[in-house]
Amino acid sequence: MAFIGILEIFLAIISFLFFVFLRNRNELCINWPLVGMLPDLLLNVHRFHLWSTELAERIDSSYLFRGPWFANMDILVTVDPADVHHIMSTNFSNYPKGPEFQKMFDIFGDGLFVADSDSWKSQRKIARALTTHRQFYQFLARTTQDEVEKRLIPVLENVSKQGLVVDLQDLIHRFSLDVGFKLVTGYDRELLSDEIREDPFSKALDDAEEVIFSRHVTPEILWKLQKLLGFGQEQKMKEAWETVDRIAASYISKKREELTGGNISKREGEGEDLLTSYIKMEGEISTGSKSQDEFMRDTIVNFLIAGRENSLAWLFWLVFKNPRVEAKIREELQSIIPDEEAKDHWRLFHTEELKNLVYLQAVLFETLRLYPAVPIEHKKPLQPDILPSGHHVNPNMKIVFLSYTMGRMSSVWGEGPIGVQAGEVYFREGRDETCAD
Repeated sequence: MAFIGILEIFLAIISFLFFVFLRNRNELCINWPLVGMLPDLLLNVHRFHLWSTELAERIDSSYLFRGPWFANMDILVTVDPADVHHIMSTNFSNYPKGPEFQKMFDIFGDGLFVADSDSWKSQRKIARALTTHRQFYQFLARTTQDEVEKRLIPVLENVSKQGLVVDLQDLIHRFSLDVGFKLVTGYDRELLSDEIREDPFSKALDDAEEVIFSRHVTPEILWKLQKLLGFGQEQKMKEAWETVDRIAASYISKKREELTGGNISKREGEGEDLLTSYIKMEGEISTGSKSQDEFMRDTIVNFLIAGRENSLAWLFWLVFKNPRVEAKIREELQSIIPDEEAKDHWRLFHTEELKNLVYLQAVLFETLRLYPAVPIEHKKPLQPDILPSGHHVNPNMKIVFLSYTMGRMSSVWGEGPIGVQAGEVYFREGRDETCAD
């Protein structure tokens, strides 16, 4: 009799699950009992951005992602521009990143990327003042030009002469790392060369980003257990964190010694890196409960991670896929070369020469629309609110908006190819579907 009772319970559970499946069979994401929509998320984690875009196009609005009943993973996902404007502008003060965001991105410390409220305002004000200052602009222009002329072009010329195949994404990644690291710290890691050099700092940041993404699709209780016991992805994060701290501390110490000893010689017009500028104004910066070195560590790590985005590689990939766009870029560049100069040899353009190139600027904007530097944003309301889309939100909810998906929504850009016209250029990924003349 006990066996029959267990069998009846088992059949009842199977029948219930089958009923749930039938009820949701036309949905892209099934809300299962107990585990919510987590199974669909895990099945599509390898293609998360494409899957979330399919979901958004199907629903054509904001939607509530249901996580496991025990995991506090319910998230309101929005791709509605009105909702995003409301959260990021109209009622910005009600939508901080929140403590859960800071837990997920803990390796960032208390830096600008994870800061909220007064700390965010203070850090943003300082960062904006320094990055828009004439000295930093001079340093940016000189550093980028040197990296292109003395590193990137020689590597490409060597590849061309020897008829080699090159991983352009890796090449651009190393170029960006060298430029970013020098702009932030003033030191050159010399990663861009004919030889591939392993860089522990870059690997540590790659590992940290991988773990952070994993935390987004793993119930908090599970990844915190890994962190407590020191295994799995969280052990990788621990090792990455130690590497980042060690290398950051060494450069901060080195910079302090140089500034204290007056060992930094600077020619007129060379400009200044961010770490130098921050150290020089330490007495004016409030670091809260952190020491000056801890604040500097968080600051440079946030800037370095921000500088690792891959927009330049995506731009070249899209241009290679669209020969007509490439031809129009070349035509626009040719138009600003003086007649007396030879036009059959490579030429290094200066920043001022490029600022009025409308078509090239449109191509850059389209690349950032299709492949935004920050494809996902997190927010958490402080007070109950009603979004323009009509959704009610409260402090117990998480809100995520998907910049990657918004750049592909037909409800935002109109019907047509994935790369929809914006200005004078549009891309269709992987095809030659370009140029509204």
